[in-house]
Amino acid sequence: MDSAETGERKKEKYMTGTLLIWLALGASLVGMLTYARAAFGRGRSIPLARWSVLTSALAVAAASVLLMTYILQHRFDVEYVWSYSSRDLPTYLLITTFWAGQEGSFLLWALFGAVFGLMLQSYARTRKLEYEAMAVYGFLQSFLILLLVFKTPFSAVWDVHPEQLAAGQIPPDGRGLNPLLQNMWMAIHPPILFIGFASLAVPFALAIASLWKRVYTEWHTIAMPWVLFAVVSLAAGIMLGGYWAYGVLGWGGWWGWDPVENSSLIPWIVSVALLHSIVVQKKNGGFVRTNFVLAILSYILVIYSTFLTRSGVLGDASVHSFVDPGTFVYTLLIVWVSSLVLIAVWVLRTRWSDLRPQGSVTGILRKDTMLGWTAVVLLFLALLVFVGTNWPIISSGTVEPAFYNKSTAPLGILLALVLAVSLSLQWEEIPLIVALRRMSVPFAAAAVVTLAALFMGVSDVVPLVLTLVSAFALFMSIRMLFSMLYVEWISIGGPVAHAGLAILLLGIVGSGYYGKQQTVSLPLGEPQEVLGYTLNYTGAKQLMNDRWQFTVTARSEDREDDLRPVMFHSEYNNSVMRNPDYVSFLTNDLYIEPVSVETPKQEATGEMVHLARGKGTTFGPYTLTFEAFDMQSHTGGTMGGNDVAIGARILVKKGKSVTTVLPVSVFNQGDVSSSTPALLENGTELRLMGMNVDMTTRVSTVILQATAPGAVQIASKETLVVEASVKPFISLVWLGTVICLAGVAVALIRRQRDLRAIEEPKPLPRKEVAARESIPA
Repeated sequence: MDSAETGERKKEKYMTGTLLIWLALGASLVGMLTYARAAFGRGRSIPLARWSVLTSALAVAAASVLLMTYILQHRFDVEYVWSYSSRDLPTYLLITTFWAGQEGSFLLWALFGAVFGLMLQSYARTRKLEYEAMAVYGFLQSFLILLLVFKTPFSAVWDVHPEQLAAGQIPPDGRGLNPLLQNMWMAIHPPILFIGFASLAVPFALAIASLWKRVYTEWHTIAMPWVLFAVVSLAAGIMLGGYWAYGVLGWGGWWGWDPVENSSLIPWIVSVALLHSIVVQKKNGGFVRTNFVLAILSYILVIYSTFLTRSGVLGDASVHSFVDPGTFVYTLLIVWVSSLVLIAVWVLRTRWSDLRPQGSVTGILRKDTMLGWTAVVLLFLALLVFVGTNWPIISSGTVEPAFYNKSTAPLGILLALVLAVSLSLQWEEIPLIVALRRMSVPFAAAAVVTLAALFMGVSDVVPLVLTLVSAFALFMSIRMLFSMLYVEWISIGGPVAHAGLAILLLGIVGSGYYGKQQTVSLPLGEPQEVLGYTLNYTGAKQLMNDRWQFTVTARSEDREDDLRPVMFHSEYNNSVMRNPDYVSFLTNDLYIEPVSVETPKQEATGEMVHLARGKGTTFGPYTLTFEAFDMQSHTGGTMGGNDVAIGARILVKKGKSVTTVLPVSVFNQGDVSSSTPALLENGTELRLMGMNVDMTTRVSTVILQATAPGAVQIASKETLVVEASVKPFISLVWLGTVICLAGVAVALIRRQRDLRAIEEPKPLPRKEVAARESIPA
């Protein structure tokens, strides 16, 4: 059987994946159109619509299983498998290659979208929104699957790279996975982030469906659990990415305001604003228009972030950005974003006059007023980050992290303050004296914390104020938390989430404003005092795949720890990769990132002698005269590459004795890489160390190192150059994030329970049941 026939059979096999994607697209379109006709009252083929949604989901799932099978089987005839995997990857990293590239990550997104589509189908059916919601959701899912049609992970490797491979020729191994992605967090962070992206499509679909069907008052209760789920998923994905960057990638921090990082942050901030405004609508009927706009905007921002990430427009401004996906996919992403904006504008415009608030908010000292202001501050924050993120597109320049740090600090202060005040208020306006009484003890405790921070060195105004209002919000949250525990534990989600946010802000103050950094050289076995710690480089050992692990002992007053950063050269991207290490102390982290290693070398002591051509220079009992350069008479000549061997003919006179010596050195871009010294009769060595030719005076000069017999050879030690940094209270960032996520999760459980209580009839009292059962039929 020849290779062409084998190639055809292989082609038939991976064409199955392409057919599955086409099937998923076709079924999704049928479901969308059938549901739309039913919503407009032009047809009632609901069984067909439901089966189409199920068929599309099964086709996406089958395509996903097929791609994973190809990856695990090392099917390098599939271009996507060849591009992102290799035989030496362990199984858990092989699995992560599924979403390592654009095509696979689109398929993962479509898979989660298919799952949520089936869930929404059942969810909306019981709430009389199935036709409209599934028509909208089918439109979203169809666009996502359409991207897979033109950005498929099932192309043949020889079709994509015809210049490298003949048809039917299968590479023996793949290119492998980017070393930056070879970590356990690659298996966790992207899937959770895509779950958040996919889940935000549900509030969008429910909002458009509610506007379509003119359901203006109940929809927020229906959408609330999905918004909570999207918020917790996106937050988890974002913060796991931050921890990955901090602990593994060696970026020196957990958030760098990278444009692609920001593109996932913006829809999350808008979703959090939506949560607060939905609570207001639930209590007094306000923010009806705002909530529809924010629910729609959140998902549009997700798709826009996809455009930023996948189109290549931020390739020069972001380390995360994918390469250009091609003109058609680029255009398709623009069409997707534009179509969503047009649909949103049209639907909102046609229903705007109907979206009148059912209640009004009067008075400042009310919880709903403060929640409204919380949403406003969050939206201003999202707008600021949006402008900074898109600045490379607007002006072809980049925005430095310092811009975000300075501009978001006042908004952070305002957010914490509004949050703290809102926790002291009720849904009905209360007297100012009552509010101040409730805030007095938490504010006093916050003042104590601020004084402690001042004593510890926090002296700038902005960090001090941020510390004060964050601690104020924290103690107000704790106060409300304990008061709610006496009523109902399931209601503590809000205070817990707000307490977590306050702790996170305190961590940002410590790690963001008062971190210290120092680049230091650590000779082997020579302890040095660095940033209040004694660092001692104790040695290195070689790991698998030519990776080198360096051990640095860090000693403080009461403990000693070993840090083991790693450094290696990656052939994948032809660069040096560095993995940091850190150790956590009570109040800070000590963080070490390797920079370079200086290997030991021998250095001879001696005198430097400058010889001008044709001019004798006295050196001890000798007179040395530089006669000419010699490029021919010695072995080597031009060495190839950037190495050039050069000799200097030196006339040596001592009394009546005259001789000629020829020291030779190999130069590489002006530096001496090796040398062969000339030997004088008393054992003195002459080494050629440099040269200079003045083009104006035509005078040539050479520099010799004259080493006397028995001169001491100085051996320099192996030296590890590291960038050491201290990050105060960075642990509060992670602790605050976990607490905040836990609070949102509890709130999600509560909303689900409240929704069931509204929709399911409450059981009748036992006496009434008995009375009814006693009545004759």
